[in-house]
Amino acid sequence: MFRRLCALILVGSPALIWGASKEIMELQRDVALLQDQVKQLQQSQDRQLSAMTELVRQALDAANRANTSLAVMQNGFQQSVKDQKNDVVAPVVGLSTRMDSLSNDFRTVQQAVSDLASAVQKLQAQLTDVGNAVKVLQAPAPPPPAPGTTGATGASNTPPLPATDLYNNAKSDYTGGKLDLALQEYSDYLKYYGNTDLAPNAQFFIGAIHYSQGNYDQALNDFDAVTEKYPDNNKTPDALYSKGTTLLKMSRRTDAAAEFKELIQRFPQSSVAPQACTRLKDMGLRCPTPASSSRKKK
Repeated sequence: MFRRLCALILVGSPALIWGASKEIMELQRDVALLQDQVKQLQQSQDRQLSAMTELVRQALDAANRANTSLAVMQNGFQQSVKDQKNDVVAPVVGLSTRMDSLSNDFRTVQQAVSDLASAVQKLQAQLTDVGNAVKVLQAPAPPPPAPGTTGATGASNTPPLPATDLYNNAKSDYTGGKLDLALQEYSDYLKYYGNTDLAPNAQFFIGAIHYSQGNYDQALNDFDAVTEKYPDNNKTPDALYSKGTTLLKMSRRTDAAAEFKELIQRFPQSSVAPQACTRLKDMGLRCPTPASSSRKKK
């Protein structure tokens, strides 16, 4: 029995040994293939690393060249700025000094021109006075009075000056503070030229002069004359406002409020309407509503 078993082992051993050798050979072949693939991968990585190293070296060279060029450009720019500073700053400093000198000269000339203009205005005023005196002297002598009339009555019908000259003289004297002379000239204007377009203005300024002189009763009559004698004129709003302020001076608050309200209702777009409203508010009253558009047209 034992001999048979040994015989069987001897007969089967070559088959077992042969099967094991075949598996080992396949394993060795796979290992060899794997080693070959690893070797190829290593070679590929070495080539790529070498290429990358070359690219990095080239980039470093380019960066170094760029830094060198930038340094050269910076030095050139600094030198150019320095040269321009030397070429420009000095002339600019000189120009600034020259401009300051010219500015001082200009101020001196401006002051001289101002003084000359003032002198010319004074001279013009003197020439106006001389011209007015010459016109008066050149005015024809009044005709002799008719029988039965006095010399004063005959002379009163002759205007002393043309309408424009007489009004301008009165206005100039009024603004110049010569109120008595202006009052006489405005009165003469109304006397000889009471139907002209400037007659309402003359009447209003007569009232303004009386108001400034404290003659409030006469000023009221003058402002009333503006609205009564000349109903359609541009001085009516001013006359109403001035009449209201005159009544306030006379402590007639109710009458003054009535004038201010009439002004606002009739002439809401006038320049003195807001002032009239302010006066009413100061008196503790309300501003009235302006009249309708149809009434405004009237």
